[in-house]
Amino acid sequence: MTVFEELKRRGLIAQMTDEAEIAELINNGKATFYIGFDPTADSLHVGHFMALCLMKRLQMAGNKPIILIGGGTAMIGDPSGKTDMRKMMTKETIQHNVDCFKKQMSRFIDFSEDKAIVVNNGDWLLNLNYIDVLREVGACFSVNRMLTHECYKQRMERGLTFLEFNYMIMQSYDFYKLFQDYGCNMQFGGDDQWANMLGGTELIRRKLGKDAYAMTITLLLNSEGKKMGKTEKGAVWLDAEKTTPYEFYQYWRNVSDQDVIKCLKLLTFVPIEQIEEMERTLKGQQLNQAKELLAYSLTELVHGKEAADQAQDAAKAIFTSGSSSENMPTTAIPVADLQDGGMGILTLMVKAGLCASNGEARRLVQQGGVSVNNEKVTDPKAIITLDGETIIKKGKKVFHKVIVE
Repeated sequence: MTVFEELKRRGLIAQMTDEAEIAELINNGKATFYIGFDPTADSLHVGHFMALCLMKRLQMAGNKPIILIGGGTAMIGDPSGKTDMRKMMTKETIQHNVDCFKKQMSRFIDFSEDKAIVVNNGDWLLNLNYIDVLREVGACFSVNRMLTHECYKQRMERGLTFLEFNYMIMQSYDFYKLFQDYGCNMQFGGDDQWANMLGGTELIRRKLGKDAYAMTITLLLNSEGKKMGKTEKGAVWLDAEKTTPYEFYQYWRNVSDQDVIKCLKLLTFVPIEQIEEMERTLKGQQLNQAKELLAYSLTELVHGKEAADQAQDAAKAIFTSGSSSENMPTTAIPVADLQDGGMGILTLMVKAGLCASNGEARRLVQQGGVSVNNEKVTDPKAIITLDGETIIKKGKKVFHKVIVE
């Protein structure tokens, strides 16, 4: 089975510009490809997982990854409809985030001997002359054609800003620049980037008369069509300080029955034959075997074998007895926040990050979904005495330790 065949078999590929040529390049280790990352945080998160795993697979086959950090585009942001402008970041902040990214990526990507490189589009975008861009780049783009893309059609209904319109041109220029300077012949990205990626291949063709290729990868969505990688606390980060290995393990251990096989195919390096066998044979409670394999495989990939072993052991101990709290996620409550040594259950749930709001916590308590130290709490007005370790259980699977400092 070739690399390209495995990508298709795992369901990783969404759209391509030239299937035969792309297959030829990546199967023979001839692709120098790039994927863009937005450096607006100091850690990667689950949303980056697909790209990281794809880079690893392709590099293992002899292809060369270029990690493009959006130091220039990050200053305005990818126009997603939520915001048009972002807070300007200093070069020092961007460099710090880049360093954090590279450290995390090193678990996936081999940077030795120039086998992979990191570049920053701020190095060229921030120095461009506006008139030159209009003449040299803008003239290659048809407004009529841009408006046929779905990403612009959707925004036309609420109003399309000139800033949003320019994002395709900037991303296309990145591909053009990487093609010239680094021999980058291929771009990969999420399926929502398809229009911008096509813009890059077209700019290279029009300016240089040469071919470059684009392929999008499947978005990581759950069975309800929502992006995966979010919890009550927010994003699931790859940084152990932001999301502990235990919490990371638990996130994947708790995916739905409908999503576990898909996640194994898209995100892990478990042999596809083994996953397909599980897909054929595992039903009902047996799917927990697949969930444990998913959680362990990804935790080992991100945090190492020792952390994965600890997370798995802690999870099994908690599920069997509910008593082992050594590696349980923990929240420290300042003693000054207590009243007579206690705290209301709703406030406690929010402070522990188990609920986003008092309203959500109230509903959960009233529905019988909360226990404290193995005793169910059903009164939203209950005051919980905090002394030593307090173990909160949310639903059937989520355990959290609270201590007082």
